[in-house]
Amino acid sequence: MSRAVVFGIAGDAKLWIADLDAGTVKPLDGATGDLAKVADLRKAGASIVKKVDFAIAVSSAKAAFSGHVEPNP
Repeated sequence: MSRAVVFGIAGDAKLWIADLDAGTVKPLDGATGDLAKVADLRKAGASIVKKVDFAIAVSSAKAAFSGHVEPNP
């Protein structure tokens, strides 16, 4: 099972990688190969999801822990 997730947040051009086992989140600089192709699609407005079955961007960890999910603007 995968224990790392590459993600991007709408409005932020960076890609990030979360290593769930290490408990770290870092910028993912210099994407190459297929990941670079997917990053280019993202720049054009595409949303790509693979092997992730639940994801929600929230304003803070506090909001997530309280069970609060902001509506789409």
